[in-house]
Amino acid sequence: MLHRITSAARRPMAAALALVAGAAAFVAPQPAAAAPPGAKDVTAVLFEWRYDSVAAECRTTLGPAGYGYVQVSPPQEHIQGGQWWTSYQPVSYRIAGRLGDRTAFADMVAACHGAGVEVVADAVINHMSSGSGTGTGGSSYTKYDYPGTYSVFDFDDCTAQVGNYADRWNVQHCELVGLADLDTGEPYVRGRIAAYLNDLLSLGVDGFRIDAAKHIPADDLADIKSRLSDPQAYWKHEAIHGAGEAVSPAEYQGTGDVQEFRYARDLKRVFHDENLAYLKNYGEGWGYLPSAKAAVFVDNHDTERGGDTLTYKDGADYTLAHVFMLAWPYGSPDVHSGYEFTDRDAGPPNGGKVNACRQEGWKCQHTWPEIASMVAFRNAVRGGAVTHWWDNGADAVAFGRGSNGFVVINHETTALSRTFQTSLPAGGYCDVQSGRAVTVDGSGRFTATLGPDTALALHTGARTGCS
Repeated sequence: MLHRITSAARRPMAAALALVAGAAAFVAPQPAAAAPPGAKDVTAVLFEWRYDSVAAECRTTLGPAGYGYVQVSPPQEHIQGGQWWTSYQPVSYRIAGRLGDRTAFADMVAACHGAGVEVVADAVINHMSSGSGTGTGGSSYTKYDYPGTYSVFDFDDCTAQVGNYADRWNVQHCELVGLADLDTGEPYVRGRIAAYLNDLLSLGVDGFRIDAAKHIPADDLADIKSRLSDPQAYWKHEAIHGAGEAVSPAEYQGTGDVQEFRYARDLKRVFHDENLAYLKNYGEGWGYLPSAKAAVFVDNHDTERGGDTLTYKDGADYTLAHVFMLAWPYGSPDVHSGYEFTDRDAGPPNGGKVNACRQEGWKCQHTWPEIASMVAFRNAVRGGAVTHWWDNGADAVAFGRGSNGFVVINHETTALSRTFQTSLPAGGYCDVQSGRAVTVDGSGRFTATLGPDTALALHTGARTGCS
């Protein structure tokens, strides 16, 4: 979520609730957590979509496009309210949120599996709510007392807000923006969290995004994961890098992948203010986490509201950054898919029901042709090294992915005309960005002209059907 979460403390609490960072205490090496299995590693993050809408999208779009995963918003019962961040204030572990009940959730998982798409659930396990009231499923609660789930004895003793990111204890034992902080060092709490995750696993969930991981000691998370019916279930930790902080995202590699926030922040800077030519060694060459442990994104629901990454409002910068991310062999990519907003607290249109993409405020970035076409590209070039890198020293770059793909990105303000050297087999290809036919000669070369702020992408899975 947002850098160091410190901005959350400066906002009204309501607006800050989603700003839940991640990372944790050092832990003895654990069995390596499962990286996303299979040949399809792109996740569509359908933020605040109702589960019946997710089910339909898996069948009609995600499966056919080649997405390997869908990430869904937290399913647990939470506080009432129309704001999106209410989903991040649990009051019980019943599947009874505004996005759908237990039946709708189970039906969604089955539908997505039927379409070849695995399901990752956003799991809020660092904290419960603030305040008191009645939850979305009818449960009564007060802060520190959630009948049938937790009592006052299950929370950390520190009731002050997290305010010093140079102090590990403060980060991991005090309250994130005033939310009741669970004492995850206690066996009962660990067992209760594990029971919730096991319930989701019993419904077919394939993995979890661990919200606010930075605020949970890594050894606590390792213990919780060891209690799961499938201890190798995929985990992706929200753990935000902050220079000079006491808790490092690298601490979480033992129990899962880690969201690499530096990747998204730096993409914004490069696409806005610097040169795409600098991306030649993007990833580990920039000091990021190992590629096999990194979950990457252009934006997410927090960063698009906080402004530290690109957003759907950034036009070609945003679209071309996705083309690069999906073509470049670093990390496992998330494609955020949300909705338009002017009020940063605003909840989803129609309570999360998506009647049609690109209507009623739904942006559906995962369906944008320039983005969706690159999912199949990524699947086709998986495992291929970067070959034949070319750049103009500024904002035009090109590179291959082994012998299965080649991409050109022209972020200049003028057209780019050039003959490119590739490792592609000779023959006809369909540029999946424009739909135009491209011919690669016997020496692996082709000539193309790209307009300003456009891309070209060829891969061996798209040889026919062009105009």
